[in-house]
Amino acid sequence: MPTSSARSVVTPLVQSVAFDADAEGAGEARYPRHGNTPNAEQLQRRLAALEGADAAMLLSSGQGATACALLALVRPGDHVLASAWVYGGTRQLLTRELPALGIDVTLVNPTETRVWRRHLRKRTRAVFVESPVNPTCRVLDLAPVSYLTRERAIALVVDSTFASPVAFRPLEHGADVVIHSATKFLNGHHDVLGGVVLGTAPYVEEVRQKMVVWGQAPDPFAVWLLERGLKTLDVRVRRQSETAGGLAEWCAGHPAVAAVHYPGLATHPDHAIACRTLDLFGGMLALELAGGAEAAEHFVSRVRLFRHAPSLGGVDSLVSLPHRSSHALLTDAERAAAGIAPGFVRLSVGLEHVDDLAADLAEALA
Repeated sequence: MPTSSARSVVTPLVQSVAFDADAEGAGEARYPRHGNTPNAEQLQRRLAALEGADAAMLLSSGQGATACALLALVRPGDHVLASAWVYGGTRQLLTRELPALGIDVTLVNPTETRVWRRHLRKRTRAVFVESPVNPTCRVLDLAPVSYLTRERAIALVVDSTFASPVAFRPLEHGADVVIHSATKFLNGHHDVLGGVVLGTAPYVEEVRQKMVVWGQAPDPFAVWLLERGLKTLDVRVRRQSETAGGLAEWCAGHPAVAAVHYPGLATHPDHAIACRTLDLFGGMLALELAGGAEAAEHFVSRVRLFRHAPSLGGVDSLVSLPHRSSHALLTDAERAAAGIAPGFVRLSVGLEHVDDLAADLAEALA
């Protein structure tokens, strides 16, 4: 890294996979797959500070982060209790891959009374939830869940990708582990794939060991780009949240929209929880179109400023159909149980002017 007499304002990119070994042979060698290169170590400290965590570990994708986070907690014969309202890729990991490794998983409706206590087992080692939920924007109350997990010494794992640390920090609400798809809000420019796991230093070291073995480390250039994106996280998320709130109110009055899912609206089922736990309502919202699936297909073919693409959290506004992207592998019945109706459309609000975005929606809904 640069000396103090020649220190650059922007962190230099160390695009190397080989580093001089310690002359005395002490310590672990620097290597990108080990998560200990200069760019990775600096960014991991910044991410930990944002979440209020002891440590953080960067991985090559959000899916890789979720996998290594859980593999660091459970072993064959253990049990994971998870919310059924999760990203489609996470659901596949929980229902197919973990059981193939001898790990039992139970999915539950997270809003049912006493559902967590009712389904706990002696071998339950982790409770997994996503909040806010992709794509329905439901907001879960972590308080009763964390009370139970702490009582039983079980790890509470929270995927907080939809919120970002600007809007929600799960560790402040009883979580033990936080996961982000860094591809989304943390980077914010639709040009980096990455993930991060945050928690105590001993636990994050366990995650790092899994990452080393499973090969989930990010490329140095991706890490450098992610640090660049992180510098504007606060201003981006605040602008996105403000614009999303305005669009949600506008859509709520449109005759072609049967329902608007945005936690900032008083009509949202979790509005009170969101007001109590979120610092911002976020840049994600969803619409249910009155015309059903046909109207949704027509809508995404007509938007112009919103781009039809399966990602979120960036500077460019995007629209997607969960039944064709994030939740494509679910059955119709599973999507219905998760609150994803046939006319469901997910919107990720970027940095464009709210009036321009509203005009784009108006034309597409006409």
